[in-house]
This record gives sequence, C-alpha cells and structure tokens, in this order.
Amino acid sequence: MGADIRIVRSGGYVVHLDICEELSMECVGRAHRLYYAALQELSGLVDEVVLGVTSLALYYDPRRVRASELVTSIKRVWSWAREADLNELHRPRRFTVPVVYGDEYGPDLSSVAKWAGLSEKEVVRIHSSRVYTCITLGFTPGFIYLGEVDPRIAAPRLETPRVRIPRGSVGIAGRMTGVYGLESPGGWRLIGRTPLTMFDPRRSPPIPIAPGDEVLFKPVEPEEFSRLSGVFVGEYSS
Repeated sequence: MGADIRIVRSGGYVVHLDICEELSMECVGRAHRLYYAALQELSGLVDEVVLGVTSLALYYDPRRVRASELVTSIKRVWSWAREADLNELHRPRRFTVPVVYGDEYGPDLSSVAKWAGLSEKEVVRIHSSRVYTCITLGFTPGFIYLGEVDPRIAAPRLETPRVRIPRGSVGIAGRMTGVYGLESPGGWRLIGRTPLTMFDPRRSPPIPIAPGDEVLFKPVEPEEFSRLSGVFVGEYSS
C-alpha cells in the first residue's frame, strides 16, 4: 500500500480522500490519523469531516476557502499525519459491551457456526476473545463498525437483508463486526444482542465510542439482559 492518498473534488463542495483500495487495519489506522489531524488542523477551513471505512469526506464553504487551497492544506496535513502517533491525536478508550449470544438474541449464530465448521460455543469464544477497534460510525445513528473479526468466523453478509433488526444486535459481515444502535434493516449475520443503549440523541455525544476506540464483547446470560436493559454504553462497568 502506498503512502499517497487519492484526492477527488466532487460536486456539492466536498473533497473525497481515498486512503487505500482494500480494507486492512493498517489502512484504518492511516484513515484515523488523517481524520483526527484534519479535525484539529482544518477546522477553520471545513464545515465537517466525515470518516468512512477507508476514506474521508471534507465538506467546505466555497465562500471561505477555494477547493484548490483546501487540497493544498490537505496535502500538508497528510505529509505529517501519515507517520504520526495516533495516540497523540486521539487517546483511545476501551468499552466493554455485554452480549447475550444465540437463540432469539442471535438468530444467525448457528449459520455462522455451520459456515465456520465450529460449534456455536466456539464461535462465541472466538468472537468475544478479541479486542476490536472502532473503524467508523454509520450507516444509521449509533451503528459501530469494528474490526477485525477472526478469519475463522468471518462469515459473509446474508444474501437477503432483513427488514427489521432490533437495536443492540451484534452482527458479523466478513472481517467486520458491528452493533446496531437503532432498529433498522440490515444484512449482517446476527450472533447476539446487547441490552445496552448504544445511541441516545439526548446526550452529548450521543454515542461515546469514537473511531480508534476499543471494544471488548462480554458474554452474559439472558437473565442479565433485563437487568442491564437501557444502561448507556458509556456508563456500563463490567
């Protein structure tokens, strides 16, 4: 993977920055460094910095800065951000997320186990034994993309997405795992569900987990689901 980024000027006063073509945690780390560097260094030039999985979008006001000037500033920031220590730009926090795996909480656990040639118990052990990095937030409010999933259980998306997925559902889609912050459609394979509230628009920020932060899933019994229901993720203590 090269050290250069691809800068694309598009309509709507947006500059797109493609960090790399293929997903890897190395690429994600570069995207995070540029994201936090842009937030710090370009706040006077852009209205918003939106982080994708391996890309960024910078929204700007042409009355304040020309696109060519913004591109020059982006290149300047990237020249040092690509080698910067991420901890100096964003000190990651670690969040523990309790999950009830399987049955009605995770209806696709059995299919993931079958795909992997493992027992359901082994899939749970593998999934919950790794510390994940928050790659980005989206596609609905509070949804967190996490990586990387152990390749042994990196089952593909469902061929036919579900119309309704309960909030708090934990899913797998290839090398990523994630948590649905709100009820929504989706095509990830659901292996469990957390009782925690992952997104609360009344709070600031509405979700405390940020790109670069770490998430550890903790298996819990169904009895814990009711007891912990509604606890905000930022206030849960394992």
